[in-house]
Amino acid sequence: MTNPTELLEIAKAAAAAGAQVLAGRNAEELQASNKGDAGDWVTSFDVAAEHAVRDVISAARPDDSITGEEHGTTRPEAPTGYRWSIDPLDGTTNFIRNIVYYATSVAVADADGAWLAGVVNAPALGRIYYAARGHGAWLEEGGRVTRLDGPVPGRKGQILATGFSYDPAVRAEQAAFLAELLDGFADVRRLGSAALDLCLVADGTHDAYGERGLNEHDFSAGALIAEEAGCWVRRPRLASPLEGGPADGERLDAWTCAGGLELSGKFPL
Repeated sequence: MTNPTELLEIAKAAAAAGAQVLAGRNAEELQASNKGDAGDWVTSFDVAAEHAVRDVISAARPDDSITGEEHGTTRPEAPTGYRWSIDPLDGTTNFIRNIVYYATSVAVADADGAWLAGVVNAPALGRIYYAARGHGAWLEEGGRVTRLDGPVPGRKGQILATGFSYDPAVRAEQAAFLAELLDGFADVRRLGSAALDLCLVADGTHDAYGERGLNEHDFSAGALIAEEAGCWVRRPRLASPLEGGPADGERLDAWTCAGGLELSGKFPL
């Protein structure tokens, strides 16, 4: 079995390659287009960043499978069983509008689907969040490395982070349920990047995060980082991208959640 810390080093290099592409953001070169749902955008930077991430992974581990948001699934002839999940630009709408909450997310799982390493590199924030299974969660920022241990238990004025679907009908359901979901919280934040929302639970900025309808690449790295920070985490049980991924209904019904342990009962099953 490959050591998770070895995989983490590759994940960090791959995420850094993607983040370097994003750091070159130029409003005149965005080439933004809509992928179907209103608000579901892709840019030339999404595509270029995923190429950069894949190049690093393929050079280091050519027999691993790769699934990514923009380029789908790459499966070698004799796969190792390890699989990389890539979101080259989580927070594309933020990126288009020059809002700083966007990142490259890279994670790797073993043949049993256990996530072993994950990195969320946010170039506009100057932050790199990362974790290897069994080795804790960490933040690199401004030349400092800090171990993450989740939200402060029981603090007043707790903040809930969430997000909303591009589908109008699902969004209406989410809005109707928001008041119930907010019970016990002082306020809500919607930053537009699931990967970073999960990392902000890990570093204690958010007290909890819950959202319906995420894809695996949205949460794969961030959920592991929150988990390794000691947070309660619930990932949706979705069909693997290697098997074509979940149907829209399956995905839209499923919750991804994270928070302090005392908040584990706040979210619907």
